[in-house]
Order: sequence, then structure tokens, then C-alpha cells
Amino acid sequence: MNFMLRRSLFRLIVLVAGFGLVVLSMAANAQDTTHRGRKYKSPPPTSRIEVTILRDATGKPVENASVVFHVVGDKGNMELKTNEDGKAVIDVLPTGSTVLLQVIAKGFQTYGNSYTIAKDQMAIEVKLKRPGEQYSIYKKPGESAGAGKSPDAGQSSDKDKPADANKDAASKDKSADAAKQPDAKPDATQPQPQ
Repeated sequence: MNFMLRRSLFRLIVLVAGFGLVVLSMAANAQDTTHRGRKYKSPPPTSRIEVTILRDATGKPVENASVVFHVVGDKGNMELKTNEDGKAVIDVLPTGSTVLLQVIAKGFQTYGNSYTIAKDQMAIEVKLKRPGEQYSIYKKPGESAGAGKSPDAGQSSDKDKPADANKDAASKDKSADAAKQPDAKPDATQPQPQ
């Protein structure tokens, strides 16, 4: 009997010790939650933005245009390509943020504008224009692209004179100018020795 009593007592001690360890570990976990790991921070609410890219002249969609989103205050950017309908959709931009939108497409002027994402869904339509005429320092203000090529209406053109007369007139003008100015520099249209 003594043997059975010892065996029962041993089982009881092991059971109480196991129960005590479980209670202690639960109490330690309940007190130590502020010191372990980071607290979960939910991400900010996001908005769904649909950008449609169209040609300005025809209103047809522009396929494969680069739509670049720069969120103000964040580093980097997000770039999407338009589909065959000229649409690009993004749904990770934080609501309430300011976004710089840039659209780049081959054969069109680059578009850029800033938008404030105020709603949870927005639709933006962009009409791309063809490139304009480039600035030239050789054209006078108000002169069109072909205006410098035709002679003035009140003056005679060099086409009316014979070819030899044009050469003689040009050489006479150069020699007369050189005679008037003894320290004159060589003509810029002639090649210079180096």
C-alpha cells in the first residue's frame, strides 16, 4: 500500500507543478505585451484612381503611354502603362495625399499636373497634344516657319539676275567693305585657317 500511495502522491505533485507552470506563463504573457514586438499599425485608407489618356485632336485612346504617379512627401514613384482603351488604374494611393501626375507618350507633349486625392474613387481624363513648333533664335517674333525662306515682295530677287551678275555684285560688296575698314575681320561665312 505504501507503494501505491507514493505513486499517487507523485502523480499529484507532477500535475500541480504542470498546472502551476501554465498559470505562470499565462500571467507573464499578460503583463509583458507592452515590451514585446511592435504594435500593429493599420495602413492608411487608399483610393482607386482611373486615368484615361486620349488624343486631343480625335479623342481616341492612347495605348502604351507611361502614367507616372509621384506622391508628394514620399520617395520614388509608381509607373503604369495604359491598355488598348487608354486606361491605367491604381488603387494604392493614400486618400488625402497630393499626387503629381505625369504622362509620357511617344509622339505627344509630356503632360504634368498635381491632384489632391480627396475621394475613395477618382477618374482623371488627360488629352495629349501633338508637339508644338520648337523655339528658334533665328526667327523673328511673329514670323512663321516658312517666312524666312521667301524674298520680300517689294524687292527684286537674286533669281531674276544672271548667275555671273550675282557673283560680281557679291565680290564688289566685299571689296568695298574691306576698303572702308582697314582693321576689318575676315567674313564669317568663309572658312578660317587654324
